[in-house]
This record gives sequence, structure tokens and C-alpha cells, in this order.
Amino acid sequence: MDGTQAQMEFSFATIRCGGKTYRVKGIVTNREGDGAELIRWHYERCGKSEEAHAVMKTDLAGGCLPSGKFGASAAWWGIMVLAFNLHAAMRLLALPGGLKKKRLKAIRFALIDTPARLVEHSRQLFIRLGRGHPALEWLSEMRRLIRSLAFPPGAAQIVSAA
Repeated sequence: MDGTQAQMEFSFATIRCGGKTYRVKGIVTNREGDGAELIRWHYERCGKSEEAHAVMKTDLAGGCLPSGKFGASAAWWGIMVLAFNLHAAMRLLALPGGLKKKRLKAIRFALIDTPARLVEHSRQLFIRLGRGHPALEWLSEMRRLIRSLAFPPGAAQIVSAA
């Protein structure tokens, strides 16, 4: 090597060159497009996968598997991932604005742990809440959103004649 070329030592994820140490990162993707735009997109979404893993491990008990047996733990993990995906779908499609950004634990405390009375009358089930309870407005809005999923605006409703 002549004097104009710097000697570089490679180690895992760092390069030492001329007394300075540089970290090396790589982004591998199948996306097409400008490299600078891809890097910008990558840094904007950074942290979302870690947040999803944290929710699965802490909020949905994915971090403590119930058994040393592979099959039982795999079933537990599958049910946990299903619950995570159902929560994501519920967040997108059925939760009102104030609850959309809440994690499952906050939704549990806001809605699921709400003191209420279930009343069965004329083969229908009713939920009785205290007057002025904030969950009443949320539940009403969620019902409206779920109904709109069944019959989107402009869709014909099928009525069966028996």
C-alpha cells in the first residue's frame, strides 16, 4: 500500500480509517425507487417494529410462554398474534377517534373494565351503564362504525323473506 491510500481495518459494523471509527449500516429491501427516498422512509418508520414487539410481549403476554412444550407455546403465540391483529383491525375500523392511538391496556381500562350491568329482556341483551359515563359515547360510536362495515354507504341490503 502506498502513502495515499488509508489502511482500513474491518470489524463487525464498524470501520476504522485514519484513526476515526465509523459505524456501517445497511438497508436491504426489495422496494424500487430513489435510494435517498428509501433511507428517509426507513428512518421515518424506525421504531414501529420494536413498539409492536413490546405490545406483543407486555400487553398480550407474549413474553411469558405458558409451557416448556413447543406445541403449547406455539399455540399460545398464535393466539397472541391473532389478538394483536384483531386489535389492529379494531383500531383501524371500529374505534372512535379518542381511542384509536391507545394501546390495548388503555382500551382495557377505558372500555373492558367498565362497570356495567347486563340485562336480558325479550331475547335481547342490553348493557346498562351509569348516566354520563364516557364509555357510553365510545360504545355507541363503535357500534355505528361496526354497522357501517356490514353495509357500507350505497350497498344494497339483502333482506330474506322466509
